[in-house]
Amino acid sequence: MSAFDDLMAFQRETEALGQIAGRLGWDQETMMPRGAAPQRGEEMAAMEGVLHARRVDSRIGDWLEMIDEGHLDAAGSAQLRHIRRSHARASKVPTALAARIARVTSEAQGIWAEARAADDFKAFAPTLSEVITLKREEGMALAAGGDIYDAMLDDYEPGATGVELEAMFGALRPELTRLREAFRGAEAPPMLEGKFDESAQMKLTRQLAKTFGYDMSKGRVDKAVHPFSSGSGLDVRITTRTNEVDPFNCFYSTIHEVGHACYEQGINPAYLLTPLGNGVSMGVHESQSRIYENQLGRSRAFTGWLYGQMRDAFGDFGVADEDMFYRIVNRVSDGFIRTEADELQYNLHVLLRFDLERALMGGDLQVDDLETAWNDRFKADFGFEVDKPSNGVLQDVHWSVGLFGYFPTYSLGNVYAGCLHDALRGDLPDLDMQLAQGETEAATGWLRANVQTHGGLYAPKEVITRATGSTPSEAPLLAYLTSKFSALYKL
Repeated sequence: MSAFDDLMAFQRETEALGQIAGRLGWDQETMMPRGAAPQRGEEMAAMEGVLHARRVDSRIGDWLEMIDEGHLDAAGSAQLRHIRRSHARASKVPTALAARIARVTSEAQGIWAEARAADDFKAFAPTLSEVITLKREEGMALAAGGDIYDAMLDDYEPGATGVELEAMFGALRPELTRLREAFRGAEAPPMLEGKFDESAQMKLTRQLAKTFGYDMSKGRVDKAVHPFSSGSGLDVRITTRTNEVDPFNCFYSTIHEVGHACYEQGINPAYLLTPLGNGVSMGVHESQSRIYENQLGRSRAFTGWLYGQMRDAFGDFGVADEDMFYRIVNRVSDGFIRTEADELQYNLHVLLRFDLERALMGGDLQVDDLETAWNDRFKADFGFEVDKPSNGVLQDVHWSVGLFGYFPTYSLGNVYAGCLHDALRGDLPDLDMQLAQGETEAATGWLRANVQTHGGLYAPKEVITRATGSTPSEAPLLAYLTSKFSALYKL
């Protein structure tokens, strides 16, 4: 065997172990008994210790030096690029620190959940302080004298910087605020009323997952407090949640997670259990979930079809026709929760978190002041006050599990989705006719061919540029939102 073959065999075992670690996380969110949390923390720490040791194994450096890259194809060179980057980053982080972060964040997840249920930020603050201290230590090791936040961001969006995103988000925020204020004076559609059987919601949500191309023979749909997608290749699982008075939460959470899952299921099978066998970045990943959920799932054409499916599932639920249903699905309304926010205001939630976590990592904001800082910023951005911590600083799981640098990829994904939607519409002029029949194959097939199949073959921005023919920009997203909501609110 060649050095390349030896390296790839070793890497496949590492990737397989990583998938097992991911399955432990999935189980913790869906089926694990609550009392098992301390033991699960030890299990996650042990697994992370094994994975970290493999990532820094000295043989990786030896194999990389022995390989003549001139004899490799584009995929082979891309494999080396990912392995080289992962090895360099992992080698900067002490094994004991990596294991401690895994243990503390696993336990912190349960502490956060209890504090959230009790609406008690002070109960979570000491644990969050410990997580931040550990993550800053990791960030300093990775940054090697550079920007700590950029080092963390690089885990989720390779090549991006905080300064670059700040400029992009700086262009988004005033336009989103202007649009929202304009719509506040317009007549809003009514809210959905009534109760919707939760078992019937789950039945329809599984139908929706299949409608958008999710392969249920290699996946499953379960319930969790916070919907998520987990896994890659031949085992990609999603979760959703139900609320008897808000079926849209279930349906659109599902479509969103199906976007993530279809990305993983759509990657070239030749890349299975290799560094190319996963989505290339969280921004590109989020572009898939958001375009599935919003530009496709909330379109007038698709909601017309969904209206009929809901009447079949729930009977007459008090909405007169497809046009009114479309307006209700896309209703702009004040709210506290990011995951439940309408398209127009969603990014404002993300930008709040982006600024706060940069301040936390930079040492400009302390955990003891975080709740007040959150509430003040929310009041300034949204015009009303946070009523309780579970609707504010405690609503997201991300910081408890150490995902600093993750939040901005949500808005970056929206920007990417805007670019992809422009290109997709140009290539599929009859798309609305298909969506009106509940047929998504053309759209999801376009995304699979132009984005998903590549996995990690190209850098994140290159994936979007190759698919659209243009450098990513916030302009298509703003144009889409302005056009859609101006028409909806007759402005």
